[in-house]
Amino acid sequence: MKINNKILNKVLFVILLITLIFFSNNFVYANSDLEIDAKASLIVERNTGKVIYEDNSEIENYPASVTKILTAILTIENCELNDIVTVSKEAISNIPQGYVVAPLYVDEQISVKDLLYALMLKSSNDAAYVLAEHVGGSTQGFADMMNKKAKEIGCKNTHFINPNGIHDDEHYTTAYDLYLIADYSMKNKTFAKIVSTYKYTLNATNKYKYKNRVMENTNYFLNQKSSLYNKNVKGIKTGTTLQAGNCLVTNYSKDGMDYISVILGAKTKISKFTETNKMIKYSFDNYKLTTLFKKGDEIESIEVQKGTKETKDLSLVISDDITVFNNVKIKKEDMTPEITLNDEIKAPIKQGDVIGTIKVNVDDLEYEAKLLASHDVEKVTYYKEIFIGIGILLLFFIIYKMTKKSKTGGYNGISRM
Repeated sequence: MKINNKILNKVLFVILLITLIFFSNNFVYANSDLEIDAKASLIVERNTGKVIYEDNSEIENYPASVTKILTAILTIENCELNDIVTVSKEAISNIPQGYVVAPLYVDEQISVKDLLYALMLKSSNDAAYVLAEHVGGSTQGFADMMNKKAKEIGCKNTHFINPNGIHDDEHYTTAYDLYLIADYSMKNKTFAKIVSTYKYTLNATNKYKYKNRVMENTNYFLNQKSSLYNKNVKGIKTGTTLQAGNCLVTNYSKDGMDYISVILGAKTKISKFTETNKMIKYSFDNYKLTTLFKKGDEIESIEVQKGTKETKDLSLVISDDITVFNNVKIKKEDMTPEITLNDEIKAPIKQGDVIGTIKVNVDDLEYEAKLLASHDVEKVTYYKEIFIGIGILLLFFIIYKMTKKSKTGGYNGISRM
């Protein structure tokens, strides 16, 4: 059977196209920047708010004990650390079997500080209920405070039922909302100190005479004896339930960059750390800070209208450093600044006056600084020139008069008879 050359060429073209697409897709997949094995994940650089990686970050998920981030910050904002709290029977009697406790005892008097360390290090669920009652009057009252605070922070898909993340179908949030809560909380020095602590011992109380309730952080990144220890990690909180899977919110920083990562629904207790490690490595390997300009750098020179000859040539200097957060693939020479000068620039000008602005847009982030006058520019005054001109005219006038008298036979010093 004879095959038409045109048909053969078309078939070969289609085969070639399919092959190229196949290899292209495999190439993209093989070289994809990051892939995280979890229900949802997110990385945000805190200083810029730049999302550098996300997967299902706005999908509702169960948060387990990372709920306690909001419980802790609400407590810190509404209590003194030295406040003494009395543990009620109701607060510690309804915790399902298998959930972590400090433990605390009915009528025990314990400080807010100790409860916070129990809450955030060991992830004690009894501490969460005790704090909720103390701050909100009841679990329901505290949940109302939590949901109000979440909205104030900017959360759009969060609804909390309890202070500890014990499973409830109506208790949910998103990876992005958890980033907002964590970012807000880490700005509080007390909170940041607590969540970065690996070990804390509760003080003896009226109901527990021994000082041996040691709270060890469930965050392996903070344990120097662990193979998962990471000196760049500053906290924040782990969480695990059957329904939520394994969750981890992490703050880590290096070389001026400050990140928060969120993992919801990792498969195992260890994988939430190993997957987060991949995120940490990705953040540091693929992003950096680049200083484009330093405060005081000369950006441009202009000639100022109506300025004196000695001062009219003006240098414009930058008011502040411009340091950009950028993917390492973006080269410095590609970061082109946009300079905008004021509409009317004329003398007189004082040193430090704002003459314009400089902006740089890098990876959808805009950085801006002011352009300032490097020195005074004096306005030209014409009084001196006018006086000189008048003097010259007067001199010419005198010469003219004297010449005229000489020609008309005026007095020349010789007497006539």
